[in-house]
Amino acid sequence: MAYFSFTNKLIENEEIQIFNYENCKRDFTYIDDIIYGVVEVMKNAPDRAIGEDGLPMPPYNIYNIGNSNPENLVDFVRILSEELIQADMLPKTFNFEAHKKFVPMQPGDVPITYADISKLERDFKFKPETDLRTGLKEFVRWYREYYSEKFIYRGC
Repeated sequence: MAYFSFTNKLIENEEIQIFNYENCKRDFTYIDDIIYGVVEVMKNAPDRAIGEDGLPMPPYNIYNIGNSNPENLVDFVRILSEELIQADMLPKTFNFEAHKKFVPMQPGDVPITYADISKLERDFKFKPETDLRTGLKEFVRWYREYYSEKFIYRGC
């Protein structure tokens, strides 16, 4: 939900905290890629099987659906701010550098996350391919349309 949180903070002219002093990477996946992956998996449910005890086993497989390409969090927020400027949701003079703050790692957090999609690629020949900028551009378009009343009062 970083998309929403960071968008709201930027629009409200609030500071964005970048954890682990800019050394934080996350695997951002565009929602359409997730939906496509889920639908593909659902269309090809595994066959029923009988276990060693002679009882039926539930037919299931577990797939990780993600972009498998970790991006630096500061790049994510920078691109998001650029797309918000392009959509006239932030002023052209918006200064991203003045709105970011590097902070230590949160307790229990990890410096990098990403999806291992090898099983998904093997079984379905599918790999999410929406790049970060394209996904954020589409998110910003959707956000502006869905929350249009927020921008009427701002003159945007």
